[in-house]
Parts: sequence; C-alpha cells; structure tokens
Amino acid sequence: MEACMDFLDQLVPDISLKILMYLDDPSDLVRVSSVSRAWRHFVIANGVLKQFCLRMFPQLSRVAHVIELNKCKAEEPEEVGSSYSSEWESLERDHQVYAHLAGVCTSFLVGDCISKAICASSTDNYPQESIDNTLQPADIVARMPSYWSSKGQTNPAVPETLTYNLVNEFCVISEINMRPFQAYFQLGSPIYSAKSVRFRMGHSKIPADLGNDHLSGVSAGSADDKFIWTYTSQEFPMAQESCLQKFKLPEPVLCVGGILQIELLGRVQRQEMDGLFYICVSYVQVVGQSLSPVFGVEILEPSGKFVLKHDMLCKFHAKSSIPENQHENTDGDLQRHLIDWQHILDMLQGNGVIEIDELEMGEEEDE
Repeated sequence: MEACMDFLDQLVPDISLKILMYLDDPSDLVRVSSVSRAWRHFVIANGVLKQFCLRMFPQLSRVAHVIELNKCKAEEPEEVGSSYSSEWESLERDHQVYAHLAGVCTSFLVGDCISKAICASSTDNYPQESIDNTLQPADIVARMPSYWSSKGQTNPAVPETLTYNLVNEFCVISEINMRPFQAYFQLGSPIYSAKSVRFRMGHSKIPADLGNDHLSGVSAGSADDKFIWTYTSQEFPMAQESCLQKFKLPEPVLCVGGILQIELLGRVQRQEMDGLFYICVSYVQVVGQSLSPVFGVEILEPSGKFVLKHDMLCKFHAKSSIPENQHENTDGDLQRHLIDWQHILDMLQGNGVIEIDELEMGEEEDE
C-alpha cells in the first residue's frame, strides 16, 4: 500500500482528464467521483460527465444553461475555501444532471417515437392517400389499402418529404424504419419505393408555448420555412421491396425540438396508367426513447441554443413499445442496467453511498 500513488496528484490535469475519458461507461465515471474528495472535486471541476455526454451527443453543445426543477430548498450551500461559490454550485448541478442524462441514454428501452404526422410535400388523393396512413402498421385498414402517395412526376429525380411530430421535444433516436407500398391492385403488383432516404431532425421556429396546434396548418410548400434543422443524416439506399426496411443511424441522435423529416430521394416506379413516377409509403416507425418527463428543453430563439431542464423528483421509467424480437439486449440485461443506474442516481442525490471496499470486492468476485 505504501508504494501506491494517486495519479491525479502525480500527473498534470490534462493527462488525468484524458485517462478518465477513456472510460466508456458513465456509471464508472460516477463511481470515480466517489473515490475521494480530491477525485470528486476533479471530476466535477472539469465537467467530466458533461464532456462524456457531449461526446455521445454533439447536439448538447447548444445547451445555454441547465435548470433543476423541484430541487430541495433545504440543501446547504457548498463552500469552497471560506466563502460560498455559486460557480461551484453550478458545476455540481451540471455534474448531477449530466450523470442522470448519461445513465438514461445508455440504459433505455426503445419505443416508437412518432406522435403524429404534420405534412407531406405532396399528396396524390387527399385524404384517401394521406400521410396519416403511414402511422398504421397494417397495409389494409377497414378493408381498404392504407398508404401515402406522392403526386406523379415525369422527372424521376423529383424528391418528396414526410414531416412528423415526435412524442416529445427531447428524444434519442437510433433508427427509422419504413415500408414502401406495394400496389397489389395494379398489374404486376409494383412497389413504389424511393431510390434512397435521408433524415433531418430539428425544431419549430414558433415558440413551444403556443402548443402544437400551429403545426396543423403547415402546408407542403411552407414546411421548410417553419422548421430549423439541426441534424441531417447520411443518405441510405432503399430497396424496392415491400418489407419493413431498417435505417440505423451511425450513432443515436439527440433530437432537440421533436420534429423529424424524411427525405425520399429519387423515384424508381412508373405507374402504367399515366406513365408518371410515384413514391408510396405504407408505414413509418421511429425507434428511440423520449426523455420526458425527467428532462425537458426550452429553445431560445433566434440563437438556436436551448435550456436543459431536469426534474429532480421524477423517476425515469422506460417502457418498450417495440416487439421483443427487435431488441438487441435481453430484458434481464436492461433491467440490471436500470437498477444499477437507480443506485448511482440515489447516490448523486445523497440517498446512498458507494463504498470503495464494495467496488474492490465486486472486482475481485468478477476475477
């Protein structure tokens, strides 16, 4: 034990920080902050958990500041040296909020995150072929084919867009699934897919306190004038197959603002009846997790920055709405993840302590 040393005392802060950032599990970073007062001070003062979250979600670089809701007023102010430090209080708050955010985002159960359709760039026969039909998983509803259809075009390069409201203004999105429509009632049962797809996420230019009713009047031509896009994906090729095609994003994306737009690029199928090219979609599914009610956002215009709100008293309860065979992790693994994070969050809120002896014993048992 006499030969042991604390590398935080021996190395310059930049090197120590770089070593800690090699940890890829946020729960390990939370445990690091419980090793000693010196380690806790280092983790909080350098915003290690915040940097971890920024590495996961670059969209968080637009956070103007963090607000904790329902915070206990009885907490004693933190003292640094001989005087109260508001800066240190802010750093501690950020530490707790980003630790909770990292835990939620690395242990959630996926669900369908679409709330409602906003508009399509064009619709052939409204309302029979409305974008609203893409929210129905079935190809046939009430004995009628259910799908959205664009207007016909002589130029196959003309794109189309489908714009949706997500379930919340703050969601983590991992993939978008789509099923092109197969016109079984036409000769040869053609499939009206696009050549490729691309996804955009962002927020409305109109303040959120006006509610979502203002989006109901968005027309196809004015959609881009009413939204600000903060993320654009790569282009994914689309197969001319009537099946649920999965488009997994390279990394999960934090959608701030709750608006998703699907760009359908290029047409492959000409309709025999009129010789025009169409795109038809039967079903759209957005896979991810709403971070509400634990987290919320307030977008600050015209800067585009946002306030990150955290409810201290709200417990996160993940609930899956995706069929079991689409989960990559087992329910047992996810449950253990959630229990582990609840223990860590209790510690952050002062309801429990992680003892170093317990951690060392757990490592010995693993060996």
